[in-house]
Parts: sequence; structure tokens; C-alpha cells
Amino acid sequence: MASTADIKNGVVLSIDGQLWNVIEFQHVKPGKGGAFVRTKLKNVVSGKTVDRTYNAGAKIEIENVDRRDFTYLYNDGEGFVFMDVEDYDQLTVPAAVVGDASNFLLENQQVQIALNNGNPLYIDLPASVVLEITYTEPGLQGDRSSAGTKPATVETGYEIQVPLFLETGTKVKVDTRTGDYLGRIS
Repeated sequence: MASTADIKNGVVLSIDGQLWNVIEFQHVKPGKGGAFVRTKLKNVVSGKTVDRTYNAGAKIEIENVDRRDFTYLYNDGEGFVFMDVEDYDQLTVPAAVVGDASNFLLENQQVQIALNNGNPLYIDLPASVVLEITYTEPGLQGDRSSAGTKPATVETGYEIQVPLFLETGTKVKVDTRTGDYLGRIS
């Protein structure tokens, strides 16, 4: 058992048999009354986010989570296969665990996988990835970067909004958290 002094960003807590990842925390010491810790927690399985407050010194249960580097190999139909970069063991992660990260996964891409007792909990992607546009409507004469956006399909099959002047075959930088277009790569 640990206390609230051990709460940090990225720590995984076990609450009522479920695993919760600490997204934000704040130690608060008001002028009168006892100190407390305000946290924002994200459920590792469902992705649901909740706010929770603990009295200072309260006992909490911290789960051992091992974050290791993996290389994405391929999708075998049942799940996504990753290779551990240290010992070259392969790990199949179910599609439910991968979730929206599948929209940005390319073969041989480096990712971090959080494991608890050998079970994959979630995948951490880099903040942005470079993807090639495989299909978009052709731009029209006079289209400018500030005029608006149009849908474009990238090589993973995901659809993003890009400026009107971009064409098929252009490499673009995409934010993996929001799916937003960040810029083109020349």
C-alpha cells in the first residue's frame, strides 16, 4: 500500500478492482482544514475519465505497470502483433486494447505498450506521425491554404481533414491524440 504522496502523472491505481491511470494531480493545502490531493483519472480499459479527491496521507493501491518499447509488425486479423525491441518476443494485442491507435499504426513503427502482469493495458503512440495521403479530391485552381479543408484518406485508411491545396501522394504530419493535420512533409 502507498499513500497519496506517491501519486504522480502516469501512475496506475487499482480502485475497486479496476485500473485507473493518473492524468493530472494537484496537492492542495487550504488555509484551514486538512490537505488533500485532487486527481483526474482515466480508466485503462474503457477510457472513461473521472475526477477524484483524496485526503492527504490516505492509503491507495498502486499497480505495477511495465512500459516497454515495441515495434509494430502486422495485423493478423485477431489482433495487432508487436515485437519487443529488447528480447524480440512477439506480443499479440487485441484490437479492443489498441483502439483508435490503429488509425495511426504503420509497420515497423515504434510504440510503448503498458503491461500489467504480462497483459497489455494500452498503447502509447508518439505525439505525431508522418502518413501519406492515398486519396483526396483534386484541388481546384485558386485554392489557398486559408480557404478551408477537404477530407483525405491516409495510408492506414483513416480519414483526416487537410487544406484544399494538398494532393494524393503528399506526406503529412498528423497528431495521434486528435487526428488533426499538423503540416506537410517535403
